[in-house]
Amino acid sequence: MGDLVRKFLRKLFPAVTSEARQLKSAIHAITRLRPGNLALYKLALQHSSVRENTHSNERLEFLGDAVLSLIIGEYLFKKYPLKEEGFLTEIRARIVNRESLGSLAKKIGVDTMLHYNRSAMQRGGLKFIYGNALEALIGAVYLDKGYRCCCKFVLGRLLRLHVDLETLVQTDNNYKSQLVTWASKNQKQVQFKIVAEQCVEHFKEFTAQAVIEGQVVGQGQGSNKKQAEQKAAQVALESLCQMGA
Repeated sequence: MGDLVRKFLRKLFPAVTSEARQLKSAIHAITRLRPGNLALYKLALQHSSVRENTHSNERLEFLGDAVLSLIIGEYLFKKYPLKEEGFLTEIRARIVNRESLGSLAKKIGVDTMLHYNRSAMQRGGLKFIYGNALEALIGAVYLDKGYRCCCKFVLGRLLRLHVDLETLVQTDNNYKSQLVTWASKNQKQVQFKIVAEQCVEHFKEFTAQAVIEGQVVGQGQGSNKKQAEQKAAQVALESLCQMGA
């Protein structure tokens, strides 16, 4: 009778493995929330490059992207009540772009928790891996804890701790406009060309070149043509600065 009771209790209250305890502790350290459905967080940290498992964090990444955009958009809408739509869109884009999310993910330790194929990483095939995982984690928090707790995590643990919003607002990141102004002052002709388009990790990536007087002076990539041109302009400005132009 005692064995039957023990078996029944084990089914009702399965033993918590050391791996599960470590994951719970890590998630709490990052989010300051007590994870309920641990399977969601485990899935959020499972990249599609791990072939032996058919499940990956891609669906959670899709959800997290939408939730993050809403949270940041709502926050900026309330913080800057007199600013126009263009300003709000630009600042949100700077916060949630792939490079910024990748940097954020590393700052909070998501990179050390992610399960992925390291040989694929070394071949350069996983460019956005950490930022995508952070979005998946946000999706997991949203499903597990709801919108209010997810807001608390995103705003309290990510935005306020790791994003200097005022510096971001004051920084002129319109490199394309700066390069056009420089070219006009120096009586130079500047052009921007999209030279490549490819899919990287289910995302489109564009490659643009900044061309001055027929010479390529900058090249950059982005998830859309505008971002690629801005990156190319930034590289061009840096090159011109080094040349003392």
